[in-house]
Amino acid sequence: MRPVVAVGALLTLGLVSGCSGGSSPHQGVGSASSSAAGTSSPTNSSSTAAGGSSLTPPDVCGNKTVPDVVSNVEPSVVTVQTDKGLGSGVVYRPHIILTDQHVVARQEGSAPTVSKVLVSLADGSQVAGTVVGSDLLTDLAVVRVKRTLSPLSFGNELPRPGQAVMAVGSPLGFRSSVTKGIVSALGRDLPSSSSAPPLVDLIQTDAPISPGNSGGALVDLCGNVVGINEAYISPKSGAVALGFATPSVVATRVADQLIAHGSAKHPYLGIEVRNLTPQIAQSLGVKATSGAVVVGVVSGGPADTAGLQRGDVITSLDGHAVHGYADLLGALRQTHEGATVKVQVDRGGSKHTLSVTIGARRSGG
Repeated sequence: MRPVVAVGALLTLGLVSGCSGGSSPHQGVGSASSSAAGTSSPTNSSSTAAGGSSLTPPDVCGNKTVPDVVSNVEPSVVTVQTDKGLGSGVVYRPHIILTDQHVVARQEGSAPTVSKVLVSLADGSQVAGTVVGSDLLTDLAVVRVKRTLSPLSFGNELPRPGQAVMAVGSPLGFRSSVTKGIVSALGRDLPSSSSAPPLVDLIQTDAPISPGNSGGALVDLCGNVVGINEAYISPKSGAVALGFATPSVVATRVADQLIAHGSAKHPYLGIEVRNLTPQIAQSLGVKATSGAVVVGVVSGGPADTAGLQRGDVITSLDGHAVHGYADLLGALRQTHEGATVKVQVDRGGSKHTLSVTIGARRSGG
């Protein structure tokens, strides 16, 4: 991962994403990939579980110790290298690796340009990989290799705050590196940039994440993948161990679509929004103090059909409070195509409730 500054078109926040050496769409947040022009990728580096803990995981894991779990996980976490840098990846199916989009593709305009991919395995061997699909909205991608690998088990529910986790990947090119921490919080958001929407509903962890970790695994003490490492906030910002991962429940849903279609389908409203500010609220004459302001409506889209207008301030969608763009995106992601939901808006100081039938759009390439 590499530090990226999060300066979004709709939000401005100094973050750093933690992935590959290519530019992450969320500038200012440190992405976890390493730059091709940066450190070289050391080989035969030894695995290190932060703190050297050998505590026994919960009873559901049997008698396996942390070193036992790490030993089982390491062969299924790979290094993904492109012409612009390197990141990490997790074996999802015998011939499929799940990683972050910004590790394998650079964003140019509205379409990602896929890089050539070389996958380095834990045994030191290398194999060429083909990117079969990527998704801008979740920053995920899948890579196919002509080699049978051992998939990890992916969790089908969110981890709990305080739960012990380990981040496995190739920080700064040091392959098969392991760090240990806990789940600090759930539902975190990273701001948007001029070329990408915000990332929402992320796992926050204090397991140390560095450039090169992007696309790697965040696992529990049983070795189940609970997240795909995405980003970190740079210590230069005053942060101490602030990392983020895409939950496995999101990653697997998107990965399955990418494998089947090469792109992922997402719930769609057909609007352009920005966060409500006091200045905008005053100019619109609304009573809401927070929300997502509709600044554009796609003609004939779901929102247009339902009667949403420019200047409406969305304060709730399907029962979920909307305080800004990220809240709206998070609430929308919990709906599905064809569902009819209630949208509450403040229009010129008056409250209105509209019924919107959710559409769908594909993102990726």
